[in-house]
Amino acid sequence: MTKIVPIVLFVSCFLQIVVHGAERGVTLEEKVRNLQESMLKRPLINLNLEKWKTYVQSSPRNYSMIVMFTVLSQSMNCPICKPAYDEYLILANSYRYTFLNTKALYFALVDYEEAPQIFSLLNLNTAPAIYHFPPKGARRTQDTMDFQRMGIDADAMAKFVQDRTDVQIRVLRPPNYAAPVVVLLLVMLVLGLLYMRLCSAIVFAFMSGQMWNHIRGPPFVMTNPQTRETSLIHGSTQYQLIAETYIVLALYAAVTVGVVVLHDAASGKTEPGKRKLMACIGIGMVVVFFSLLLSLDATGM
Repeated sequence: MTKIVPIVLFVSCFLQIVVHGAERGVTLEEKVRNLQESMLKRPLINLNLEKWKTYVQSSPRNYSMIVMFTVLSQSMNCPICKPAYDEYLILANSYRYTFLNTKALYFALVDYEEAPQIFSLLNLNTAPAIYHFPPKGARRTQDTMDFQRMGIDADAMAKFVQDRTDVQIRVLRPPNYAAPVVVLLLVMLVLGLLYMRLCSAIVFAFMSGQMWNHIRGPPFVMTNPQTRETSLIHGSTQYQLIAETYIVLALYAAVTVGVVVLHDAASGKTEPGKRKLMACIGIGMVVVFFSLLLSLDATGM
């Protein structure tokens, strides 16, 4: 009997220590440390029932909690929940960027699919909703954000947080690269078209003899001193006039247009009759204008 008494006393003391430890729960320092570590990883703290009781419902607390209650599952058919969540995430990111070590305010999220018991505890049957849980005292009516009156954007949420906690958050939105990318693509398209036109102009200029004009400096037209007749084409193969190069340039351009029309007629998906007409026009342009080029060459170029 004397040996059993110490064992009973030891077991009794051990059970009392365990019970008191369970009743003690998480200290305030541990709460803040855990919340800070969680905020370093993600701006929003996802709450289940256990975390809700530990960090929101139980005391002591020297910090405020802003909690969004939402439904993120697509099967629940909540079209406003995702946009509101995105704006709420922007607000939480902005707070973390500016007030990382303040330890006075934390942003949390309760998803109905993960913790429906919390919705039942608060008798909450609508989503999304944003509540403010102050460090001390009961939550008031003003601690619920009115989306219909204030809106669902991050700036409206920041105004609500400032009214309830006196913490002014400057909303920092991620940069939107859509507009610069579109402008860059348009500029590249315009430059590409200009480059193609410039290349075509350079090719036509060299083929027509504009560079020769730049080097030799011939007159625009030539007047025969005896007959007083003005000639646009020089009679010698060793010389040319400026007007002559313009004529050659126009003829080369016309031949090029004819080739393009032929290509469109062959590769197009229009009606057969229209394609046949385009082919005839293209062949006609190539034959006529190329023949004129040959005739100019025969007359003296």
